[in-house]
Amino acid sequence: MRIIATGLLLAMAALFLAARALEARHPGWGFVRAFAEAAMVGGLADWFAVTALFRHPLGLPIPHTAIIPRNKDRIGDSLAAFLRSNFLVPAIVARRMARLDLAGGLGRLLARPPREGRLRSGKLAVALLEGMADERLAGMVRAAAVRQIGTIELAPVLGQLLDAAIAEGRHRPLIDGVIDWIGRTLEANEPLFRKMIAQRAGSILRWTGLDETLATKVLEGLFRLLADVADDPAHPLRAKAEEGLANLAWRLRHDPELQARVTRFRDAALENPALGDWLDGLWERARNALLRSVRDPQEAMAGRLGEAVRNFGETLQRDDGLRRSINRFARRATASIAANYGDAIVSLVSDTVRGWDAGTITARLENAVGRDLQYIRVNGTLVGGLVGMLIHAAELVI
Repeated sequence: MRIIATGLLLAMAALFLAARALEARHPGWGFVRAFAEAAMVGGLADWFAVTALFRHPLGLPIPHTAIIPRNKDRIGDSLAAFLRSNFLVPAIVARRMARLDLAGGLGRLLARPPREGRLRSGKLAVALLEGMADERLAGMVRAAAVRQIGTIELAPVLGQLLDAAIAEGRHRPLIDGVIDWIGRTLEANEPLFRKMIAQRAGSILRWTGLDETLATKVLEGLFRLLADVADDPAHPLRAKAEEGLANLAWRLRHDPELQARVTRFRDAALENPALGDWLDGLWERARNALLRSVRDPQEAMAGRLGEAVRNFGETLQRDDGLRRSINRFARRATASIAANYGDAIVSLVSDTVRGWDAGTITARLENAVGRDLQYIRVNGTLVGGLVGMLIHAAELVI
């Protein structure tokens, strides 16, 4: 577009010279000359104005030019202050988030992942995700996650989840897994268990050699019992295990002592540096996964992972309760981040802009709005020419 604007300005200069040479032959060429002359003035004025935003015109240190490079720090501070006062106010964030069906949009996106070429904002998303590698941002995400986890009454939630799993029969694979684990553990450590049984059998049994027979009988009985429990869904031991799980679920929801123990465990886990490292790694893995999805949606959504993601997206669209819960959590989390880390986010924006050199910020802004600015030059040239014709006509009339 810059070439078109400059070419139009040169064309007006050539037209002016031609009209000036032919003006004496016919009065109409006077209008052409006036148009071209005023168009050159308008085009040059707008060229100067557009250029002065980003650099010194013709390299001359004219006052009040190269406005953006000279004021980049002030621009960064103003942008940060604008974000803080208009976007990072908790009440504003909560009100805006309340109007968004974030979970529904996420569900639609996951259920129908974008095909190649449909992700129009891919480059912007990649740039944003790459920018999220900043350590301070990762620290804010970790602190916000820890804060949110710390507000959750974990024991009742675990009790409700366990109750729901029992009601839907999803606890049975867990019991099967425990039975299988016990059987494999016994088999892998059979010599150790034989030795332990023999040591507790008593000296008389060891002297008569019956300790080995006893160990064999005990282990065979255990293996047979495990096989019976594994094969029989109605086995009494399974019923005991289910009764124990149901009792645990009830205690998690109603027993203050157990709830206090779970809360102490939660608080101790939150204070453990290992959890912070795990959350940092989780954030980085999630960011990298999003990057891969944005760069190549088809590859990221292939296989079992893609099927699981699509199923989750369909569940989000069907389950109103789950969607409301996710939206409520997102609203509270975002408002909490704005309240607790708004100043840090503002500082991050301001420091980032300050860290850019003049050439970087000039290039980025020029790439973002440069095409529209060149249209200003074109419009200035044409409008200036029309004004010149009007002035010439008024001159003739007068």
